[in-house]
Amino acid sequence: MTRKIAFHLNCLEQGGAERVVTNLANCFAREGYEVVIATEWYADNEFRIDPAVRRVHVGLRDGDEKKHRLVQFLLRVKYLRRFLKEEKPDILIPFARKAIYRGLMAAYFSKVPVLISVRTNPTGHYDSRADKIQIPLLFPRADGCVFQTEGARAFFKPYLQDKSRIILNPINEKYIGVPAPAARTKTVVQSGRLVDFKNQPMLIRAFVRVHEKHPDYDLKIYGGDSGDGTKEILEKLIRDNNAQNYIRLMGASDRLEHELADAALFAFTSDWEGLPNALMEAMALGLPIVATDCPCGGPATVMTDGTDGLLIPIKDEQALVDGINRLIEDRALAERLGAQARRIAERASEDVVLGQWRDYIEQLCGGR
Repeated sequence: MTRKIAFHLNCLEQGGAERVVTNLANCFAREGYEVVIATEWYADNEFRIDPAVRRVHVGLRDGDEKKHRLVQFLLRVKYLRRFLKEEKPDILIPFARKAIYRGLMAAYFSKVPVLISVRTNPTGHYDSRADKIQIPLLFPRADGCVFQTEGARAFFKPYLQDKSRIILNPINEKYIGVPAPAARTKTVVQSGRLVDFKNQPMLIRAFVRVHEKHPDYDLKIYGGDSGDGTKEILEKLIRDNNAQNYIRLMGASDRLEHELADAALFAFTSDWEGLPNALMEAMALGLPIVATDCPCGGPATVMTDGTDGLLIPIKDEQALVDGINRLIEDRALAERLGAQARRIAERASEDVVLGQWRDYIEQLCGGR
């Protein structure tokens, strides 16, 4: 029987959860599933979906934006409930916090099973006063939950832990099987949005110190502007250190499998993350990596310190300097770590992750 899967999230703007939903939706569509993505709005820079995937707008309508915030919230739930009645999916899969609350409320009296997916560090994102009211009321209604790390799962009560699974993000196939370069450039790289929690200012400060010891190396940071002021902070840091000739903000790129493949190493500096796609992509490319061991355990979930990368404490600039210098100076170690990092594809290829999601979905649909 062909299943009909409905994903729900705010939009498909380029970000972690949006990337995973797009990859999963495209994969399921190619497998013959009927796939619908219900979004609240359209953004300027979005991931592309397969033509076989339908997208339905379930957000506010003309005139709704003038109404009270509480009324707007209830309207969003109402429109999503109407979507469920009209589409009759076999399962609803809301991604991220607000979509989860809307999805559970919209499906409250329906027969549609709801598989929620927590995509970020719960600490600081699921512990406000409003969360402490909504979670006990709504989360017991979830039929299942997908977490990315044990740390994220441990945040919630046993009733949710016991009916959950940990599934890694699927790595885009274009990053898997890229040949190792004949020679590496003297470039340190990072990819990811320019946003405060990724702590790119620490990377720039650290690299200024690395450059004093290794003046033939440069740093390239790939990623679009989040609009939170981080880009301006980074630009000022570069100017203040007269580093324009060896530190560059490269902007967003859809050719990272080519841009990053021959870099000397990849530096990951986030203070917190869910499960960082950029880190996993760098691993799949075979890059030597130094990464912060940030909550809720994403890097430690996919990396083992000294085996397939170097893990350092968050916000530790000296440890970052030491890690980058170590990988620059000990190329045998760097290449060994990079070669081992490639094995992430064995756990997180699209086929492997799709199979885990498919098995879980079939279990929940069968249980209903």
